[in-house]
Amino acid sequence: MNFITWIISGIIAGWLTGLIIRGRGFGIKGDLIVGLLGGLVAGALLSFIGHITFHVLGNVIIAVVGGVILVAIIRFFRRN
Repeated sequence: MNFITWIISGIIAGWLTGLIIRGRGFGIKGDLIVGLLGGLVAGALLSFIGHITFHVLGNVIIAVVGGVILVAIIRFFRRN
Protein backbone atom coordinates (compact mmCIF):
# COMPACT_ATOMS: atom_id res chain seq x y z
CA MET A 1 0.00 0.00 0.00
CA ASN A 2 2.87 2.35 0.73
CA PHE A 3 4.14 1.88 -2.84
CA ILE A 4 0.81 3.01 -4.29
CA THR A 5 0.87 6.07 -2.04
CA TRP A 6 4.36 6.90 -3.33
CA ILE A 7 3.11 6.68 -6.92
CA ILE A 8 0.11 8.95 -6.30
CA SER A 9 2.25 11.36 -4.27
CA GLY A 10 4.88 11.33 -7.00
CA ILE A 11 2.39 12.30 -9.69
CA ILE A 12 1.10 15.17 -7.56
CA ALA A 13 4.68 16.10 -6.70
CA GLY A 14 5.64 16.15 -10.38
CA TRP A 15 3.01 18.76 -11.02
CA LEU A 16 4.14 20.77 -8.00
CA THR A 17 7.79 20.39 -9.02
CA GLY A 18 6.94 21.83 -12.42
CA LEU A 19 5.40 24.84 -10.68
CA ILE A 20 8.35 25.30 -8.29
CA ILE A 21 11.15 24.87 -10.82
CA ARG A 22 10.53 27.03 -13.82
CA GLY A 23 12.58 27.54 -16.93
CA ARG A 24 13.22 24.88 -19.51
CA GLY A 25 10.81 22.29 -18.31
CA PHE A 26 10.30 18.74 -19.46
CA GLY A 27 6.68 19.28 -20.44
CA ILE A 28 3.71 18.02 -18.47
CA LYS A 29 4.47 14.34 -19.08
CA GLY A 30 8.14 14.79 -18.31
CA ASP A 31 7.45 16.72 -15.11
CA LEU A 32 5.03 14.04 -13.94
CA ILE A 33 7.53 11.27 -14.65
CA VAL A 34 10.36 13.13 -12.93
CA GLY A 35 8.14 13.83 -9.93
CA LEU A 36 7.07 10.21 -9.83
CA LEU A 37 10.65 8.99 -9.96
CA GLY A 38 11.74 11.58 -7.40
CA GLY A 39 8.93 10.52 -5.11
CA LEU A 40 9.78 6.86 -5.45
CA VAL A 41 13.47 7.45 -4.84
CA ALA A 42 12.92 9.81 -1.90
CA GLY A 43 10.28 7.54 -0.37
CA ALA A 44 12.46 4.47 -0.72
CA LEU A 45 15.51 6.19 0.74
CA LEU A 46 13.61 7.61 3.69
CA SER A 47 11.93 4.30 4.46
CA PHE A 48 15.34 2.61 4.21
CA ILE A 49 16.72 4.86 6.95
CA GLY A 50 13.62 4.34 9.05
CA HIS A 51 11.57 7.47 8.38
CA ILE A 52 8.01 6.55 7.51
CA THR A 53 5.15 8.99 6.97
CA PHE A 54 1.58 7.93 7.49
CA HIS A 55 -0.18 10.86 5.88
CA VAL A 56 -0.51 11.61 2.20
CA LEU A 57 0.59 15.21 2.77
CA GLY A 58 3.88 14.00 4.23
CA ASN A 59 4.39 11.73 1.26
CA VAL A 60 3.67 14.58 -1.16
CA ILE A 61 6.18 16.84 0.60
CA ILE A 62 8.82 14.11 0.47
CA ALA A 63 8.05 13.48 -3.20
CA VAL A 64 8.26 17.20 -4.04
CA VAL A 65 11.66 17.44 -2.38
CA GLY A 66 12.82 14.33 -4.24
CA GLY A 67 11.44 15.67 -7.51
CA VAL A 68 13.09 19.06 -7.10
CA ILE A 69 16.43 17.40 -6.32
CA LEU A 70 16.07 15.06 -9.29
CA VAL A 71 15.21 17.92 -11.66
CA ALA A 72 18.16 19.94 -10.36
CA ILE A 73 20.50 17.00 -10.98
CA ILE A 74 19.09 16.39 -14.47
CA ARG A 75 19.41 20.07 -15.39
CA PHE A 76 22.97 20.16 -14.08
CA PHE A 77 24.01 17.28 -16.32
CA ARG A 78 22.08 18.63 -19.33
CA ARG A 79 24.09 21.87 -19.19
CA ASN A 80 27.46 20.13 -19.11
